[in-house]
Amino acid sequence: MLDLGCGTGRLCRLAADRGTQVTGIDQDARQVEQAAALVPEGSFEVGDILALPYPAARFDAVICVQTIMHVTNPLTALREAVRVARRGAPVAVTVWGKEENCDIRAFGQALAGLLPRAGSQGPGVHPPSLSADGRLERLARLAGLTVMEVGEVICPFRYADEDALLRDLLGSGLGRRALRVASPATVRRAVLDGLASYRTSTGGYRLDNTFCYLVGSAPQTV
Repeated sequence: MLDLGCGTGRLCRLAADRGTQVTGIDQDARQVEQAAALVPEGSFEVGDILALPYPAARFDAVICVQTIMHVTNPLTALREAVRVARRGAPVAVTVWGKEENCDIRAFGQALAGLLPRAGSQGPGVHPPSLSADGRLERLARLAGLTVMEVGEVICPFRYADEDALLRDLLGSGLGRRALRVASPATVRRAVLDGLASYRTSTGGYRLDNTFCYLVGSAPQTV
């Protein structure tokens, strides 16, 4: 399985625990290093999902979770996913759902004062364009996929405490951008203030989010 935009490797860890041979690629060298430590039996490298360094028909499955909406050309990314997938292999993609269905929008809104265009990195100030009805499906077909299933799923983000919340959110691309232009204390306070209404009675945090997903099948010939 190839994980496009593997991040710190949590999805690859789940797959490896089920006996899957995993490969991950991400542009963030630090996160690739963390993924390699978390899944030492996997193969990880720094690279661009718009120009994958793999031969055609290399993988039995290709996964792209919450990454494709951040690239400059989603269609190119999907075509690359199709290229490296074996004939008939599943290609699964997820993107954020509509902004009003994603509590994580509060994270982008919390940082909007520090990064006026923060909403472009996730469900925040502006809804992501790939959540528009039918657009992801149209792109998948243009890339050569046979669309097998399209749907939505609720994905709650649960954090045990403030430290867990900040560790995860500030490790994201948006969080790292904020830390480059403001002090850690300023960013931390903005996030905690912005997400205060999502704090639970036990001191943790819960943010319910909708993911739109698509599962397609790679063509029989590439």
